[in-house]
Amino acid sequence: MSTTMDPRVTVSSALLPAPPSYGFRGVVARTVIARILRGVPVTARLSTGEVYGAPLAERRPVLEVTRPQAFFARLGQSPMIGIGESYMAREWSVGEGTDLADALAPFAERLTDLIKPVFYNLRHTVLPRGLNPANTKEGAKKNIEAHYDLSNEMFQQFLDPTLSYSSALFDTLENPPTLADLEAAQLRKVDAILDSAGVTTGSRVLEIGTGWGTLAIRAAERGATVTTVTLSVEQAALAQERVDAAGVAERVEIAVRDYRDQAGEFDAVVSVEMIEAVGEEFWPEYFRKVDSLLAPGGKAVIQAILIAHDRLVATRNTYTWIHKYIFPGGMLPSTDAISQVTRRHTSLHVSNIRPMGLHYAHTLRLWREQFVQNWQSVQQLGFDDRFCRMWEFYLAYCEAGFRTGYLDVAQIRIER
Repeated sequence: MSTTMDPRVTVSSALLPAPPSYGFRGVVARTVIARILRGVPVTARLSTGEVYGAPLAERRPVLEVTRPQAFFARLGQSPMIGIGESYMAREWSVGEGTDLADALAPFAERLTDLIKPVFYNLRHTVLPRGLNPANTKEGAKKNIEAHYDLSNEMFQQFLDPTLSYSSALFDTLENPPTLADLEAAQLRKVDAILDSAGVTTGSRVLEIGTGWGTLAIRAAERGATVTTVTLSVEQAALAQERVDAAGVAERVEIAVRDYRDQAGEFDAVVSVEMIEAVGEEFWPEYFRKVDSLLAPGGKAVIQAILIAHDRLVATRNTYTWIHKYIFPGGMLPSTDAISQVTRRHTSLHVSNIRPMGLHYAHTLRLWREQFVQNWQSVQQLGFDDRFCRMWEFYLAYCEAGFRTGYLDVAQIRIER
């Protein structure tokens, strides 16, 4: 496990461009934002004294726009990227007493109405093209390294002791879960996947996407033998340390290997929030590979972040802030897409879907609370202020999506 920051983390600063000139697009963006805020319960207060939306006396999320011309210029150039870049550059923040996810949620809730499908049909006029790298074997490795090889220590600043970087499954959501609930909820999530896949003593398990080894350890503790593959060298090294410490090394093989190169026969194939990195053009190949690796009677279970199918169709070729700064090459499937691909290209079918979107909203809230609390420690690892604001925005942005139902996550069982 490395103790120094990988030089690539400076990408947060290197990629962040200066704001474009205000110009015509900035004027248009200002007009559009003023109109949008008449119908969204968020208020924007500009440093010039202007207030868009409801009066500040009303209790609602408040955006403090400290550099209005830069803010509107970025939005005018690329609304799908500019809002996050402007936050990274401290051109806007949330007002005192306003939570960032609370400020973003009203927009996520109304996104379908605010950004019509026609906008995506005309996206070439405002969005960069051809910038989202394809997940070929070489491209996938680079895309994974750009996120997961940042620094194990950085992830440890906000994850629970299981180092699970995926949605937890809480026992109840009657009351907001706390950080004390997170570790047990992550193990409950892993156990639910293993139960759904029928993993027990003697099972041969393939995990696509190792993470930091918790699922492999949990399966081995059930008496299974596990092969787990990843493209992240950093994750593989720490996962091996954790497998060794758990005393299950003789049952677990960790390989830095593309799933397309995996061979063998397995009773269960499991994968947690990895399909988002596969890419739509490679979904048939992914599921054909799963099909070829499953033994007779075997089951596959994937935990997948999902988007509604109509939004998938409308946005499939867009390039967003998330692609540029967080998950290059990422693409969210829909349950319809997964069902269609498995039906058309494999002998498999979807046999069970367990939605858990609100569980992810709470997971992300707890991660963000930890990240912000440990902000100084993250910076001491060598990450700059823009990187920290980038990750704060990313976690809040995703929380808002799951909280409002724009995004979902589910455990999906697939079998013959």
